[in-house]
Amino acid sequence: MMSLLLRPYEKQIMVDYYQQLPATNNNQYPPGYDPTQQEEEWDREGLLDPAWEKQQKKTFTAWCNSHLRKAGTSIEVIEEDFRNGLKLMLLLEVISGEPLPRPDRGKMRFHKIANVNKALEYIESKGVKLVSIGAEEIVDGNVKMTLGLIWTIILRFAIQDINVEEFSARDGLLLWCQRKTAPYDNVNVQNFHTSWKDGLAFCALIHRHRPELIDYSKLSKADPIHNLNLAFEIAEKHLDIPRMLDAEDLVYSQKPDEKSVMTYVSCFYHAFRGDMVNNVPDEKAVMTYVSSYYHCFLGMRKAETAAHRICRVLKVNQDNERMMEDYESLASDLLAWIRHWMPWLSSRSTDDNLDLVRRKLEDFRNYRRHEKPPRIEEKGKLETLFNTLQTKLRLSNRPAFMPTEGHLIKDINAAWRGLEDSEKGFEEWLLCEMMRLERLEHLAEKFRRKCAMHEEWAHGKEAILQSNDWRSCGLYMIKALRKRHEAFESDLGAHQDRVEQIAAIARELNNLKYPKIAAVNSRCQPMIMIISSKWAFFQSICDHWDLLGSLSQQRRRQLEEAERVAENLDRLYLDFAKRAAPFNNWLDSTREDLADLVVVHEMKEIQDLVQSHNTFKTTIPDADAEFKSIASIEQEIIRLIEQHGFDRELIKNPYTDLTGAELHRKWIEVQQAIPKRDNQLQQELHRQQNNERLRQLFAEKANKVGPYLERQLEQVLAIGLGGRGSLEGAISQLKNIHQQAMAYKPNLDELEKINQEMQENFVFENRIARYSMESLRVGWESLMTSINRTINECENQILMRDSKGITEEQLNEYRASYNHFDKDRQGLDQEQLKSCLISIGYNIRPGKEGDQDMARILAVLDPNRIGRIPFDAFLDFMTRETGDADTAEQMVDSFRILASGKPYITVEEIRRELPADQAEYCIERMSSYKSINGPPGCYDYVAFSHSLYSH
Repeated sequence: MMSLLLRPYEKQIMVDYYQQLPATNNNQYPPGYDPTQQEEEWDREGLLDPAWEKQQKKTFTAWCNSHLRKAGTSIEVIEEDFRNGLKLMLLLEVISGEPLPRPDRGKMRFHKIANVNKALEYIESKGVKLVSIGAEEIVDGNVKMTLGLIWTIILRFAIQDINVEEFSARDGLLLWCQRKTAPYDNVNVQNFHTSWKDGLAFCALIHRHRPELIDYSKLSKADPIHNLNLAFEIAEKHLDIPRMLDAEDLVYSQKPDEKSVMTYVSCFYHAFRGDMVNNVPDEKAVMTYVSSYYHCFLGMRKAETAAHRICRVLKVNQDNERMMEDYESLASDLLAWIRHWMPWLSSRSTDDNLDLVRRKLEDFRNYRRHEKPPRIEEKGKLETLFNTLQTKLRLSNRPAFMPTEGHLIKDINAAWRGLEDSEKGFEEWLLCEMMRLERLEHLAEKFRRKCAMHEEWAHGKEAILQSNDWRSCGLYMIKALRKRHEAFESDLGAHQDRVEQIAAIARELNNLKYPKIAAVNSRCQPMIMIISSKWAFFQSICDHWDLLGSLSQQRRRQLEEAERVAENLDRLYLDFAKRAAPFNNWLDSTREDLADLVVVHEMKEIQDLVQSHNTFKTTIPDADAEFKSIASIEQEIIRLIEQHGFDRELIKNPYTDLTGAELHRKWIEVQQAIPKRDNQLQQELHRQQNNERLRQLFAEKANKVGPYLERQLEQVLAIGLGGRGSLEGAISQLKNIHQQAMAYKPNLDELEKINQEMQENFVFENRIARYSMESLRVGWESLMTSINRTINECENQILMRDSKGITEEQLNEYRASYNHFDKDRQGLDQEQLKSCLISIGYNIRPGKEGDQDMARILAVLDPNRIGRIPFDAFLDFMTRETGDADTAEQMVDSFRILASGKPYITVEEIRRELPADQAEYCIERMSSYKSINGPPGCYDYVAFSHSLYSH
């Protein structure tokens, strides 16, 4: 079609014109034009993810080249090669088969804009609206605008004409892919991104139309890279579809670019539809070939239509059968539920059991609240399902549905009415029955409670009055017993009212037909008989009252005597408690002091302990007298208890838990612990005398070693600060100090042995020594570290001095300035560095420009942003700033001299001027000089020089 519509000489003119046009990057814009305005509008509509942008560029470039190759040309960088508009116009002519206006032949910017505008006007003439895409953006190489324009062309000329049934464009292409891949396992095309990641969809499309090209049964979903590469290679080799996608981009992208996948898939659609737009075969041959496809696909279309009709009818029948099964299931379930509840709701029997009535009421309310509402909904759903089913059967010309016997709607309604009739009056009956039984239960409970209270009161009264319980009571308990006896006498006359109330309740329970009346009568009848014969009843009460009166007088006399003795005992108890508690505390503290571990660290501490112990021993006679006095009080308490017949349990003092036996045991322990303490203190005194000797010995030696290490370290630091003398002399001095320190090392080793012996004897503090062993170790390590670091710094400075060609005076000047501002010897911070540079005459501009200068300097001196500048970095910076720079330009100038000013150099010139090994090094690494003016075998020394200073 292209060769028929585009005149050959015009086609050749456009191709030759583009090939002869040199690449340019003209970024000049007309006055007042904002080149970012259109790009910002495109960005607002949708920013491209970098991964998607890469996929689109590759895919769209391959798609364009698949059409441009028919015109004998191609593109490499999509945003660059369309900038002059010539290949864009050529692309439109190829894919549309229509000629475009003749392009402008100029190379200026406005010529390019005019050519792009011609292409855009042609696209708009096809009914495509170009939103926010202007010729200037394409000419300026805007990637997003260029990709957007190519996607618009693909949609219009490659995808828009796709039409499947009622769908078109994207949805039509998606439906076509779904139908073609439906029979294949592990393929489910739902979109144009994630559905294609495993490569099986591409392979299925190829196998569906060209089964001889691929064996689908051997493919695995677990190997997507292999599947994608296989599909891409077969499509490129056998279907003439260029490779537009990378397998790795599809597999490792979370969501591949949809536009790229659509573009590639559309090529499959056109390939398998026999798209011949851009080919020019013989018209008769094409018509004959296409007619065979038509008859073949016509038969396939009829079969598909018949299969579709059968599926539709079967689906209707399946839906109707499912609804019939649902109706029968719901009806059976509902009728079974009604039959389950009917007997329960019809029953009116409770057996006079209140708990059973309450459970029935709770079950009924649960039935109304939880059981019945879902069944009401099921009943409504059942009627709706029946009506819907009958309607669908009538509309589909099917016979009406006839449920099984007893499952008709009228049968279900009749059963439901029976259920609701049974419910009527059930709750009211339950409430009345519950109120009656609750009244009976309340009276019975009241009867039982009053009987229990009366029996409880009467039980054991004589035994209490005849009891000798006062023998085991103390003073306060005896007084309580007297008050309690008085209360009993008052209570005896007031108890008659309770007996009469019990009889009245029993008569009422008989009248109300209490179900357990036999138990009530058996408990109450004797009492009723006594009430009916009042004389006998009161006579027995009087006899019992006289007995209680005599027993009460006897008990009162006993309690008064017991109270007198108890008051005397209480006085003795209190006296014992007041004197025993302080003495017991003294015994406990003394035993603790005598048993306490002797933990001392100095001689003075053990001497103080010995003196305190001797003072304590002088108080023992007074303590013995107090102990004997307290023991006599306890003996008097025992005598009174035994004389008046009190329980021996009263020997226990109510005011204290202490006993004479316990005080005696502790007193014996104190007397036995005193000589043991004497021996323990003497042993500790001897140990402290030995520890004091070790402290003196350590202090004597440590007070010599410590100052020595400090003097040596100060000397090393002074050498490190420099400022005078040569670096070689400083290294010699440092090595001499190191030799002297190593010769002094045995003194430190001797201190280690003394410190070890102190540790073994638990001597952790030495106040007479100005230096600890840890500080001496740190001092020795600091000395060794400082010597090695300072030697290394001097050697580095010598290397830098010799390599940079600076004098000793310059080095000392830099060192003096650096040390002046490095107050804490930790390196220069930003402000200190700025002051130091200014002090040696380095030009730092004022204001913001000075801040920019410092930022540039810090980027060189402190690339890792540590915040501190060491002297080596400072010296390297100053030598580079003041000395000759070793740069790539110097290398280029040197090679230019060897090459006699030529832009290239020959092998003979290299070998003539350089040593053999370095000449071979250059020849192996230099690239050939690429220019029509250079002779064969010459080399590009400029690129080689720059490569030496690049990463």
